[in-house]
Amino acid sequence: MALELRQQLKLSQRLVMTPQLRLAIKLLQMNRLELTDALQAEIEQNPALEEDFSVQEIQENPYSLSSTTEQKGEAPEQDYTERVSTGDTMPETNWEDYANNFDSNFSFSHETPPADAPSQFDFISEKPGLLAYLQWQLAHCELDPKEKETALFIAGNLNRYGFLETTLEEIMAATECDHDSAEYLLEVIQDLDPPGIGARDVSESLFLQLERMGMKDSLAAEIVQYHLNLLQTRNYKEISKATGAKRADVIKAIDFIIAELTPYPGLPYSTEDTNYITPDIYVRKIDGEFVIHLNEEDIPNLKLSSQLQGMLDVEAGMEKESKRYIKEKLKDAGWFIKSLHQRQRTIFKVMESILKFQREFFEHGATKLKPLILRDVAEDIDMHESTISRVTSNKYVHTPLGIYELKYFFSTAIPRDGREDLAAESIRERIRQMIQAEDPCKPLSDNAISENLAKNNIQIARRTVAKYREQMKILPVKHRRKPR
Repeated sequence: MALELRQQLKLSQRLVMTPQLRLAIKLLQMNRLELTDALQAEIEQNPALEEDFSVQEIQENPYSLSSTTEQKGEAPEQDYTERVSTGDTMPETNWEDYANNFDSNFSFSHETPPADAPSQFDFISEKPGLLAYLQWQLAHCELDPKEKETALFIAGNLNRYGFLETTLEEIMAATECDHDSAEYLLEVIQDLDPPGIGARDVSESLFLQLERMGMKDSLAAEIVQYHLNLLQTRNYKEISKATGAKRADVIKAIDFIIAELTPYPGLPYSTEDTNYITPDIYVRKIDGEFVIHLNEEDIPNLKLSSQLQGMLDVEAGMEKESKRYIKEKLKDAGWFIKSLHQRQRTIFKVMESILKFQREFFEHGATKLKPLILRDVAEDIDMHESTISRVTSNKYVHTPLGIYELKYFFSTAIPRDGREDLAAESIRERIRQMIQAEDPCKPLSDNAISENLAKNNIQIARRTVAKYREQMKILPVKHRRKPR
């Protein structure tokens, strides 16, 4: 068979992801905090995009991004940036106030700084945690260099709860010490603050705390050492039988354990930051009607750079490469502003559709939540399901009933004979309300909850009730029961 080169025309259809489309999809998936970071990064990288400080009052329009000004026409913009006068300059900073002056010449005879003056500790780059606290205490212990190295190894193997995650054999192998030294240095760690640190489990941690209080021979110490499983279920009868103590003494000892001891001593020193939720949308009830507002606080007003637009009008003396660069940056900035507007309009439309479908939820609460799927909203606002999925992912709405993720309003349907289907989340809320209203001494079992739901024509099995209860992180009946 002969091999030869030939030309051939072929017509085909392909989905091409342009840079502008990728940008729009990327912005659509961002939540409120991520959008703020993206805006700031784009302003820093693109000289054609700048903040518009001339916008003082913006007419409210829910379908537009009020913090961003779209350009109309080709007329260049005016530069409204105010000039800085000499009276606006900041006073000279005395950097000695911020210096770490911990030398030998330090004296308390200096003038006392004002109460609101920044402290040196305000500029520490890393927040000290449990390990730093233990290292500070070990520095004051009388240990030789070898012992200190082993003690630091033990302290470095404590988890965020303060529990030891290694064995004595592993400590001996890693630090080349004998068994007695490893055991002694573990006791040194356990003698440090907070009480209960360096334990292998909750039982040992609670016992170390009682031992620090001089109660190692008490009934409470016996309970945490040998009957912790009965303590978790609050089985007072079995604890009383196992310890030979009176029921009143058992209850008193358990109350002391719960009130005075902590099962995780290292947790208060955890350096993990709490991630607070910033809602992307607000739904407020005004004069009996629900009004949707987009959260646009701290988002700057954007516009195309009037200076770069003016440079294009003056073509004399400008190199071709420079002109191409300016046009490219202005085009990118324009696409960025349009993508922001498209993002906000899409989020508003999706929330408006959710409000239409789930109006009874906003009126009466979670028990009135209706079954809803992405396709319902997509067909309502004439968009693709993938777009609805991107809009509702990792975004939150502030409502009169609280803050909810947009995904919360989508739930599968639970059919009922002869009546309207219920959402699975609505049934979970009913189960939560039943458990909150139950008698603590006679809590409802999963089977009893299933029977109560059946009386309202909600037919779900006992194991389904157990699954919903576990999803809500509600303990089973034996752990919820309290003594009379």
